[in-house]
Amino acid sequence: MNRTLLKSKLHRINVTQVELDYEGSCAVDKNFLDAANMQEYEKVDVYNVTNGERFSTYLILAEPGSKTLSVNGAAAHKVSVGDVVIICTYGSFDEAESKAHKPTLIYFDNSNTITGIKNSIPEQKLHSI
Repeated sequence: MNRTLLKSKLHRINVTQVELDYEGSCAVDKNFLDAANMQEYEKVDVYNVTNGERFSTYLILAEPGSKTLSVNGAAAHKVSVGDVVIICTYGSFDEAESKAHKPTLIYFDNSNTITGIKNSIPEQKLHSI
């Protein structure tokens, strides 16, 4: 049996451009893709923290060092410049691989500067009522 697990995540990256009439769907700074082990044309799920929209699309390259996140084409209707989003890729892993798998998690500040790279998410603690 294979399991679908989080492979990589760009966490709380800010949308810098929205291009309705552009070929390609989600252009991301090549340096960010390299850091996250993501690649051009890879399918991604995008979760808009600002407005709650969720959609799937694919990646295209934006200029390295530009800090660009441009959402293009039909997906441009789901975001606005300045929105905070999470971009995730997933992979299929067999039982042995799934036990050893660690995702690549990239964290950003408000200016799309990488602030940290991790490979696990802390266990969530429940708040007392």
